[in-house]
Amino acid sequence: MSTLEVKDLHVEVVDDEKKTAREILKGVNLIMNTGEIHAIMGPNGTGKSTLSQTIMGNSAYHVTKGDILLDGESILQMPVDERARKGLFLAMQYPAEIQGVTNAEFLRSAINAKRPKDDQISVMAFLKELDKNLDLLDMNEAMTERYLNEGFSGGEKKRNEILQLLMIKPTFALLDEIDSGLDIDALKVVSKGVNSMRGDNFGSLIITHYQRLLNYIVPDVVHVMMGGRIVKTGDADLAKKLEREGYAGLRDELGIKVALVDED
Repeated sequence: MSTLEVKDLHVEVVDDEKKTAREILKGVNLIMNTGEIHAIMGPNGTGKSTLSQTIMGNSAYHVTKGDILLDGESILQMPVDERARKGLFLAMQYPAEIQGVTNAEFLRSAINAKRPKDDQISVMAFLKELDKNLDLLDMNEAMTERYLNEGFSGGEKKRNEILQLLMIKPTFALLDEIDSGLDIDALKVVSKGVNSMRGDNFGSLIITHYQRLLNYIVPDVVHVMMGGRIVKTGDADLAKKLEREGYAGLRDELGIKVALVDED
């Protein structure tokens, strides 16, 4: 079993032009083990995406206090590529386009980056795994020869992110609004891909605004973020309650008057 732990995490973003800093995360605590699917919900502007970007090591987000531990080891000083080799994966809400690099080239390079130089994946083994996952996600083989995300629709980009997840097989996946902009058929396919990864050697943190995704990927744990903190944790029923009642009732229950940050 592997463990990802966020301890009293405080994060700020610096505006170089204005020479000001604004704190977004104000003491986040979270422990996730492999074998678990966690979901984070919350109003716009509570720091959900900031949390995922910080865990993955985006240099635009500055940790001012606290720690992030992977199997008890701090990863705060590790660059993004090292965190990826350690088993972290981020599926972003708006995946980047990369010209000149095909999907297949990117995927094989990403797989080999996690393997010893004397044990690179063979072409035949790679193609066999690729074909299996393309079939699972109902993706056309021609997509693997297109440049990474270039000219892809929103739904194609999201499926491509899940294809990367299936091929790379990380220990922990941070899935930031993978349901954004998806129609119901695409949502089912993306969910099928994530569910196929569930098991003792995989854990995931899913950021979403909507219960509909959690109807297909049922979480073991649900966290609610407000004002840069996790204010409530429960099981899958907590997400259903939020869908029925919204966040106003929870704010009243917890005595929270307003959100304390204004962007994710």
